[in-house]
Amino acid sequence: MASRLASGRLFELRGEMAKKEDDGRTVVAENRRARYEYFIEDTWEAGISLTGTEVKSLRKGQANITESYAAAEGTGLMLINAHIPEYQLAGSFFQHTPRRARPLLLHRRELDKLTNAVQREGMTLIPLEIYFNERGRAKLKLGLAKGKKLHDKRETSAKRDWQRQKARLMRDKG
Repeated sequence: MASRLASGRLFELRGEMAKKEDDGRTVVAENRRARYEYFIEDTWEAGISLTGTEVKSLRKGQANITESYAAAEGTGLMLINAHIPEYQLAGSFFQHTPRRARPLLLHRRELDKLTNAVQREGMTLIPLEIYFNERGRAKLKLGLAKGKKLHDKRETSAKRDWQRQKARLMRDKG
């Protein structure tokens, strides 16, 4: 068991850690399927209200947001169906529910824009990434999206295949 000192706190390194980006962000979970399933119109950054064991699980790089979405509930926005597994080193009394609805933290004006777009224009709020910013705060990158039809998905995969073939041809020619 190795340990390291980071920002004045001692973190234990067990298993796999989240990957560090160049801009100071540490990406924990990424929804790669979202860009295939949806047209992403706009992106927003929101804070997430988490418990202590959820933060510890995220620091270990454990989260899954592929089947999750955000919806307006009451006066705020909630992240629904995101899976953050239980933190194994915590006692059973302090554990969180892995798939609980988590409140998202946005300014009122941003919240109003997003809820209006969802209600009036039939758009969906899809989580794209969970990451820690340079200050160590857990953030969620939300995408305001429209669903793709089957022919749009085929077109996207054809473009991706063509880009891959083009890259191979350029690499082979030198």
